[in-house]
Amino acid sequence: MENLSDFDEEKLLELLFPAQVGRPASEIRPLPDFSRWHDELKSKGMTIGLLWENYKQNNPDGFNYSYICEQYRHWLKKQDLVMKQYHRAGEKLFSDFAGSKLSYTDPHTGEVITCHLFVAALGASSYTYAEAFANESSESWCNGHANAFAFFAGCSELIIPDNAKGVVTKPSIYEPDLNPDFQHMAEFFGAAVIPARVKRPRDKATVEAAVRVATMWIIAALRHRTFFSLFELNAEIKILLDKLNNRPFKKSPGSRKILFEQVERRALKPLPEGKYEYTEIGYAKVGQGYHIDIEGFCYSVPYQYTGQKVEYRLNSRTLEVFLQGRRIASHARLWIKDKPRTCMEHMPDNHRHYQEQFVDWTPSKLAASAKTIGESVYQAVVNILKKHQHPEQKHRSCIGVLRLARTWGNEKLNLACKRSIELNACSYKHIKLILENAGYARPLAANLQLARAESHENVRGPQYYNQNTNEENENANSPNIGESAPNETEWHDSRTGDPTTDPRRAGTAL
Repeated sequence: MENLSDFDEEKLLELLFPAQVGRPASEIRPLPDFSRWHDELKSKGMTIGLLWENYKQNNPDGFNYSYICEQYRHWLKKQDLVMKQYHRAGEKLFSDFAGSKLSYTDPHTGEVITCHLFVAALGASSYTYAEAFANESSESWCNGHANAFAFFAGCSELIIPDNAKGVVTKPSIYEPDLNPDFQHMAEFFGAAVIPARVKRPRDKATVEAAVRVATMWIIAALRHRTFFSLFELNAEIKILLDKLNNRPFKKSPGSRKILFEQVERRALKPLPEGKYEYTEIGYAKVGQGYHIDIEGFCYSVPYQYTGQKVEYRLNSRTLEVFLQGRRIASHARLWIKDKPRTCMEHMPDNHRHYQEQFVDWTPSKLAASAKTIGESVYQAVVNILKKHQHPEQKHRSCIGVLRLARTWGNEKLNLACKRSIELNACSYKHIKLILENAGYARPLAANLQLARAESHENVRGPQYYNQNTNEENENANSPNIGESAPNETEWHDSRTGDPTTDPRRAGTAL
């Protein structure tokens, strides 16, 4: 008797299926091409029943519908295989935002404000961090990872985030373009970023499971609670997160917290020195006024770079401007849009000269400069500043007074200002006139006599005007104004009493 171990595969088939051995493949009942079926089933209205009927028309001796459905299900399971992933301790941090939303109520307006739950989980222990943010912006992504690293008290080697706009500007399997803000955050913590593939949630199965658990144990648990601030909401999330990490595993001993303490804590890299601060990184073009505009806030750069595209880095305290990796300007951050930040060093010479002459002077600076020249100059400047004028008018007048010291000297200017104070004529024009006419050297009485007109026969005096005023009042109070009025062709001379022709009609002047 022959031993079965001596038979090859063809001999065994002949013994087991003698009817099919030697028959051509076309006579054996074939199975349909399930890969083609799988593609056709994606079309609208297509069903397995329609495909099976087409299969039976081409193969009358083919398999029945129930057997074909069973074979298709077996084929489909083999195509959707799941690869078991093993993550080395301290290597990867997975992150994503939950699809479900949280909310809190504004105590002043009663408005219900929606917020988003950020979730991060370590690969080896699934130790989870969660925090609510107002949005899913780049700032929220960066601060979420920074707070997660602080929560873990260490940094992972890799960050595996989702392909959100706050993280990736241009997705790619091989070399994705990262958001500069997120890249800056990763460099601060010394971590590399490898985003998950687009529409491949199994690339980050750890965080997908963490998001699902957080949705059940945090979002669902808070669905009937009312909070009045984001801070209050995150305080409650912190309590629930601690319960989640200490919750025992169902299929293995321990919990996320125990596994983290035993396996992953020591494998994490230490945190960098200093505290991370979110930095917005962007690009702007230098305008003709050698300023860049960042959301309405204007900062100066050296005028030589007008028209060029520069990179800026903005945090809560400072703004830095770079060109080709070299820093060309630095400013304290502005919080008021109406006041640009300008450095004198960034101006061309003519702009700097104008700024020094007319713009940078303040009342205190003007008064201090005047005091160095003399007490009378100081008092004259103070009097000019008290005038009811536009501040720039007063400033220019004071600057003009101070500039007179360059031509006339401090001593003469001080005397001229003293004389202008005595005459109550504190202005740039009056002080300059006193200097030009040497008015500061003459006695004050002589000046007053020169200013007073001499008396002579052509001076009418106050009696003349008082007389005319009395006559006008009498005419105004008379009941017969028309009868007492002088003739239109005559004019009564109040000095002589003789009627003459009205000089105003004759075109002559008095």
